[in-house]
Amino acid sequence: QVQLVESGGGLVQPGGSLRLSCVASGSSFSMYVMGWYRQAPGKQRELVAAITSGGTTNYVDSVKGRSTIFRDNAKNTVYLAMNSLKPEDTAVYFCHTRRGSVNYWGQGTQVTVSS
Repeated sequence: QVQLVESGGGLVQPGGSLRLSCVASGSSFSMYVMGWYRQAPGKQRELVAAITSGGTTNYVDSVKGRSTIFRDNAKNTVYLAMNSLKPEDTAVYFCHTRRGSVNYWGQGTQVTVSS
């Protein structure tokens, strides 16, 4: 069983920055891929960024160059730093991991980009 708790969302103006955090319970955090997804109203949930146990990262094209995913294994925490935020980044952001065939999700944190 893994519990994921996100934080760091909020209201930010276009062009602003946010850093999301996700703390995972349990052991062996460092061994697993961690991901950030988002879901905007009326849209499907999409993968924003992921990081492997070895630190390899991948990003959806729409956030490349504006976002960085990184992890602190000593703190069982994965982060998503987002810069140059746009209104289209508005969504609920979810932390994700998997253990075998079981997917684990956090409760989500709202990010709203608006002036």
